[in-house]
Amino acid sequence: MKILDNFMNRVLLGTIIALTGFGVIACEDEPDKYKVASGVPTILYVRSPSATSADSLITAASTGSTICLVGNNLRSIYELYFNDQQAILNSSYMTDNVVIVDIPQTIPGVVSDKIYMVTQKKDTVTYDFSVTVSAPTLTAMSCEYAPVGSEVTITGNYFVDDPNVPLSVVFPGNVAVTEFTNISQTSISFVVPDCTQEGSIDVTTVYGTTTSTFHYLDTRGMMFDFDGVTGLGNHGWHDATITSDETSITGNFVQLGDGATTMSADGAWNDSKFAFEYWPGDWSTPTNYPEGEGIRLFDLVDFSDYANMAVKFEMYIPSTSPWSAGALQVIMAGADKVTYGNGGTDVYGNVIAAPNNTYFQDDVLPRALYRPWTTTGTYNTGDQWITVSLPISTSFVYGFSGNTATGTLSESDFASLVLFVVGGGVTGTDCTPIIKIDNIRAVPN
Repeated sequence: MKILDNFMNRVLLGTIIALTGFGVIACEDEPDKYKVASGVPTILYVRSPSATSADSLITAASTGSTICLVGNNLRSIYELYFNDQQAILNSSYMTDNVVIVDIPQTIPGVVSDKIYMVTQKKDTVTYDFSVTVSAPTLTAMSCEYAPVGSEVTITGNYFVDDPNVPLSVVFPGNVAVTEFTNISQTSISFVVPDCTQEGSIDVTTVYGTTTSTFHYLDTRGMMFDFDGVTGLGNHGWHDATITSDETSITGNFVQLGDGATTMSADGAWNDSKFAFEYWPGDWSTPTNYPEGEGIRLFDLVDFSDYANMAVKFEMYIPSTSPWSAGALQVIMAGADKVTYGNGGTDVYGNVIAAPNNTYFQDDVLPRALYRPWTTTGTYNTGDQWITVSLPISTSFVYGFSGNTATGTLSESDFASLVLFVVGGGVTGTDCTPIIKIDNIRAVPN
C-alpha cells in the first residue's frame, strides 16, 4: 500500500505540474500545444479527483460525477464512452498519466459496465467500470398551489420510468398520482390528485426515492396571503389592488397593472399602478411594530438563515395582457432605510427612517430583478398560475439600474417588502400588463 501511495503522490504532483504548464505555454505561442498521442491507452485505476481522497480507488461512480483516470499514454484517447454515452474531453485536464472527466448525466441505453477509450485510429480499449444512476433530483414544481385536477410539472433529473418498477409520485397524505401526461429524464407532467394537505412530495424510481424540499400548498414563511392569515397587505404610500376573480388560486391576490395603463419600453416610474409597498411601523412616538400591519417581516418569519432561503410567490399574467418592459424589483430593506411611521427612533432605541422611496433608487441595496420577458421579448403565464422562486443568495444581488449591487444584506434588512415593476436596466416594448401575485413567502431553498 505504501508503494501505491508513493506512486499516486508522484502522479498527482506530475498532474499539477503538467496542468500548471498549460497556463505557461499558452503565453509562449503554444510551441507544445496539446496533441493527441499515438498508440493505445492503458488505465491502471480510477480515483476521485480530490487530493484528499487520492488514495481511494473506485470501481463505480454515479452519472454526473467527476472522476480521475490514472494510467499510461492517456493522451492517445480521442473519444471516451461510459457504456454507450460519450463523455466530453477537455485537453486542459489530460496528460499522459491522468485524465479528469465528468461522467455523462444521460442515463445509458445499453449497460455494459465498461469505459471505452477510442484512439484517433479507431482502436478501442475497454476498462471495467460501473456507472450508477442517482435517485431522482427534484428541482421545482411549476405551481406549488396547483388545484386538484390541473396539470403540473416537476423538473429535475433521473426520472426513470422502468417497466418493471414504474415511476411513482406521491403527494402529502399518501395520495398517489394516477394520471401522467409526460415523463422524460428531466421532467414529469401529471394531473394533480385529490390532495388538500400541505407537505413535500415523494418521487420514486427504480434507483430510489427522493423527497422534495419544496412543499405543495406551502404555508411556511408566509408573509402575504392576502386572505387574512397573516393580516398583512398594503402598508405604504400607495394602495395596490387586492382582489379576487375567476382566476384566483387561493382567494385574494395583489395586482400590478390594470390592463389599460401603459408600461413604457424603458420601464418608466409609475408606482401608483405598478407597485406594492409594505413598510413596517406605526405612527406612535417612538415608532412601534405592532402585530399584524406594522410588524417587521423578520419578526414574522425567521430570516436568520436567509442565505439558504428563497422568496417565492405564485404569479398569473393573462395572455391578453402580456408583459414586455421593466423589471419586477423585489426589494427588502431594514427599518433604518424605511418605515411607515415618524422616523427618528423606534421602541428599541434604533435610529430609523421615515416613509420614503429614495432608499432603493441606487445600486447599493441588493434586490432581485425578475424579468422573464427578456428571453422571448414578451411574457405571459398561459392563463395559469406558476410558482416563482428567487433564491436570496443568487437573486438578491442587483441594484436599481440592473447592475450588481455594491451593498450587502443582513438579517435586519428583511423588515419590509416592495414589489415594483420599474427600470432594471432592460428595454423592451410598450405594454399594458396585468401581473397577479399571491402567497408571498420565504422558505428554505
